[in-house]
Amino acid sequence: QGHLVESGGGLEQPGGSLRLSCAAFGITFKFALMSWYRQAPGKQRELDAYITPGGTTDYGNFAKGRFTISRDNDKNTVYLQMNSLTPEDTAVYYCNANGEHGHWGQGTQVTVSS
Repeated sequence: QGHLVESGGGLEQPGGSLRLSCAAFGITFKFALMSWYRQAPGKQRELDAYITPGGTTDYGNFAKGRFTISRDNDKNTVYLQMNSLTPEDTAVYYCNANGEHGHWGQGTQVTVSS
């Protein structure tokens, strides 16, 4: 049974950067569609970014121009580099493998506040 473990969240000031990591276990990672979602308090979960097995990426509106998703197939890890953070980025960030009915991580809290 596969699972995902996120790390890298925390408290950051507006304008700062964070890098989230998601390590995959028990999943054929190199063939997996990997995604990052966010869920802000009181809101639905939203897609921030995805990366295909071939390395094609796309981003949600919140992430475009500020966030970068990448993957390291040797380490079975996907990353989300988040720059120019704003308080609106405060959310729990979830890693996902292979879509809604695939695997989800437990989430990592990101708080952007001065």
